[in-house]
Amino acid sequence: MIERLHPEGVPTPRGPYSPAVRAGDFIYVSGQGPIDAASGQWSFGDIRHETRVVLSNIQRILEACGASLLDVVKCSVFLRHGSDFAAMNEVYAEFFGDAKPARTTVEAKFANPDMKVEIDCVAYRPRS
Repeated sequence: MIERLHPEGVPTPRGPYSPAVRAGDFIYVSGQGPIDAASGQWSFGDIRHETRVVLSNIQRILEACGASLLDVVKCSVFLRHGSDFAAMNEVYAEFFGDAKPARTTVEAKFANPDMKVEIDCVAYRPRS
């Protein structure tokens, strides 16, 4: 069964997609940009700030789906500037610690030119 999930307290999608989709025991979290969950407004800043905002949103979405960052098996990280990799990686490590999911990181051009990072993920959380 596929469930399209729209948890409360997470940023509202800015397009025709779901924040998360559960397919069996997998949860697919859509790409998250630096959007303040409370206000729904962009929260631009340096790459460390934006990475914290993005990963906090992913954490909220996962928790609302009954999962956590410990359940993440794969992340895709998109950076506006490849030179931001080291700083993004520092914050990323704060969130994931020893639970290191598989990851791909690429340099990308965003529709909003002020955005510095977007991250999506896949988590595995068997239903209780």
